[in-house]
Amino acid sequence: MKTILLAVMIGIWATGAMAHSPLDATTPANDATVTEMPTEVLMDFKGDIRLTRVSITHADTHTVDMDLGDQTAFTQEFVLPIQDMGAGTYVVEWRGLGDDGHALNGTFSFIVE
Repeated sequence: MKTILLAVMIGIWATGAMAHSPLDATTPANDATVTEMPTEVLMDFKGDIRLTRVSITHADTHTVDMDLGDQTAFTQEFVLPIQDMGAGTYVVEWRGLGDDGHALNGTFSFIVE
């Protein structure tokens, strides 16, 4: 009986974990070093998500909220314009809502030489 209960609990947990829409890829890629400042950031998720906030921090000094524009629908891919703040490390922090109703968040970074 304990084995069946454990199997059911693991199955429910695994199904819930797969329902989320984690960040699949970014351009620039996470931890990438680029020689030119990109004009935009591409975020590609494994499932549909609606971004609610995206901010970018440059070299631990300036934090700017990125313009989400009209990208308010549930989708897998977002292209956001980015401001050039010079060479250094950029950290992008995002928050969103998965189409399954779960709040999601994460970060990725890249370096501009």
